[in-house]
Amino acid sequence: MAKSKVYFTKEITPESVVKMYEALGKELPGRVAVKLHSGEKGNQNYLRPEFVKSIVERVKGTVVECNTAYDGERNITEKHEKLMEEHGWSKYFKVDIMDGEGPDKVLEIPNGKVIQKDYVGKNIDNYDSMLVLSHFKGHPMGGYGGALKQLSIGIASSYGKAFIHGAGNPEEIWSAEQNKFLEAMADSASAVAKHFENRIVYINVMCNMSVDCDCCAVAEDPCMQDIGILASLVPIAIDQACIDLVYNSDDPGRNHFIERVERQNGIYTIEVAAMLGFGSREYELINID
Repeated sequence: MAKSKVYFTKEITPESVVKMYEALGKELPGRVAVKLHSGEKGNQNYLRPEFVKSIVERVKGTVVECNTAYDGERNITEKHEKLMEEHGWSKYFKVDIMDGEGPDKVLEIPNGKVIQKDYVGKNIDNYDSMLVLSHFKGHPMGGYGGALKQLSIGIASSYGKAFIHGAGNPEEIWSAEQNKFLEAMADSASAVAKHFENRIVYINVMCNMSVDCDCCAVAEDPCMQDIGILASLVPIAIDQACIDLVYNSDDPGRNHFIERVERQNGIYTIEVAAMLGFGSREYELINID
């Protein structure tokens, strides 16, 4: 498989996000969903609406989210919509909680390693293309959070999240074998990537790099300096490039970040995704000034 192109800039500004999108040379057609993380109430690290305003306007997108499978301020549509207002998303953008009303849409995964179905918010059918705008950081369960997590857990409905975490058994949401959970994440990511095929692009922003996810109400402060913004048409390649930038960093906080990734065997998600064949881990990093 040929090397994937991953574009990179050290400059972290709203304008740079647009520049990285345009570097891909791919205009997203029709109605564009912008999948990002709305940020749990109390979290200090998530990307703010003001930062992404330029790119959302550039693609004329709708900000989309799905409800969580755990207690908090985003597990029920009414609460989630209220938080979207509190965090400023609704002020700037049209916002869509895609699983706000059931039933879920089911994406088939015939070659899934652990799961053969992915339960996603049914409103995904309202969009022709998708921009996956990820804040790259650590994660208590997945080891790290990037494009693949957004495709899988992020776009899964509340039930779908429990289904993935439980590796096909929602009753085991917090007790499934770790590698089975990571395999289920790769399976579900493949389903969404296939759903949009060549009508999906990925941007990862490496800033506010805590070992904790934006889903944590109480998260550690960032342990590493900001690194930059990456863009690609291949989610596996962009996540691998982010991981490599962390490993190759001389930042004093890198070891703490890597410990979180390795403790949860996070890179296994990338490995399984590559096995499923919807992209390569091999990439060419192209610097954009």
